[in-house]
Amino acid sequence: MKTTSPVSRSGRFASGPGADVARFTESISFDWRLWRHDIAGSIAHATMLEKIGVLTRRERDAIARGLVQIAREIEAGKFQWKAELEDVHMNIESELTRRVPAGAKLHTGRSRNDQVALDMRLWLRDEIMVFCDELRDLQRALVELGTRHSEVVIPGYTHMQRAQPVYFAHHLLAYAEMFQRDWERLHDCFARANVCPLGSGAIAGSTLPLDREFVAVQLGFVDTKGRPRVTQNSMDGVSDRDFIVEFSATAALTAVHLSRLAEDVILWATTEFNFIRIADAYTTGSSLMPQKKNPDIAELARGKAGRAVGNLMALLTLLKGLPMTYNRDLQEDKERLFDTADHVRGTVRLVAAMLRHTAVNAAVCANAASDPAMLATDLADYLVRKGMPFRKAHHVVGAIVMMAEQLTKPLDRLTLIELRSVDKTFGPDALAVFDLKRALAQRRLTGAPGTTEVRQQLARWRKLLSR
Repeated sequence: MKTTSPVSRSGRFASGPGADVARFTESISFDWRLWRHDIAGSIAHATMLEKIGVLTRRERDAIARGLVQIAREIEAGKFQWKAELEDVHMNIESELTRRVPAGAKLHTGRSRNDQVALDMRLWLRDEIMVFCDELRDLQRALVELGTRHSEVVIPGYTHMQRAQPVYFAHHLLAYAEMFQRDWERLHDCFARANVCPLGSGAIAGSTLPLDREFVAVQLGFVDTKGRPRVTQNSMDGVSDRDFIVEFSATAALTAVHLSRLAEDVILWATTEFNFIRIADAYTTGSSLMPQKKNPDIAELARGKAGRAVGNLMALLTLLKGLPMTYNRDLQEDKERLFDTADHVRGTVRLVAAMLRHTAVNAAVCANAASDPAMLATDLADYLVRKGMPFRKAHHVVGAIVMMAEQLTKPLDRLTLIELRSVDKTFGPDALAVFDLKRALAQRRLTGAPGTTEVRQQLARWRKLLSR
């Protein structure tokens, strides 16, 4: 349990902490951002204390008015945060007690251990919902860009080598799928954050008849049927930070997905690829080379993934050796959580904006996608349809590719005689395989980059994202 603030030292300790200790242990420099949730939790707690007879209605109303007034001052930037009061909880409670004598009763049945656990859950619930909305907007940006350029075909790559042709929209929708999984994981995380720990006390609850379920309902900790959700073990209630780790893991994976998207954007924007042009507002220049146009937003998106992964590792390392229950080490969870939420959410917003200000060089893409070598697998499929086992078809087409390289001819320029010199199975219709539109139209499997399928997927996503 926290015991170093001047307030808690007044009884047990003969003097307050030294200045260096106070500086080392304070958390108000970063946990002040929990103020809304701390005040909401305190109002709910006061309402419950009035319900069980610890506070009178008049005392409860005075406390609520005092907290609302403090909230207005904080919102207006007029509240004076005091480092000597250590954290957001004591700053607010101390000022409330100075203004409202009944404020001294507010901490009845409550510890800063379950109070901070409550505040973090309340804060994270709000953060998750906004984050989910921002992910949705990023998905919309991907779908909008794909819709605007639904006819554009680009090479798909494996091992960074041209593999098979795909629609540009299909490539973008791969990221929409990734971010959908992130969105779903955030909702799962919300369910586990949405459990009320207040009433756990410092470690062992309280001898007072606290109504934990009442507080949970007041603060929206309820299931889909409106039933209260409260922690079931007081020791776990004050020490659990799994919900923070889970959020940070989900955010780190989102950051990795953003990094992969950023890498594609960076490659596409190079002179060598030249598939896209990012608007000037989302690029920067060079301090030395006047011709440069650098994709800094995408590069920073790629770089910030390391930050999110690092924060996750810091949290896991923080927790791995802690005994039950509350330990002061847990103060270190907030900066890692806040940093991850701020930077990953900020990256999501900026990447969405960048995509909305990105143009596609359709002619360059078409030229790259016209490489007939990317339809070599289609030529093997042609032989399979003629009854040849795929392994043999693969070998035959490999020999044809080698022959084309030796003749310095593109695959689609080989003659039927040349094809039949390798295998007599080839017929007059073999070279039709290299018709790109036909090749894409034939990809009719669910999830494939076929003409009809991609059109249907874009429509599916537009419908999903319009809800």
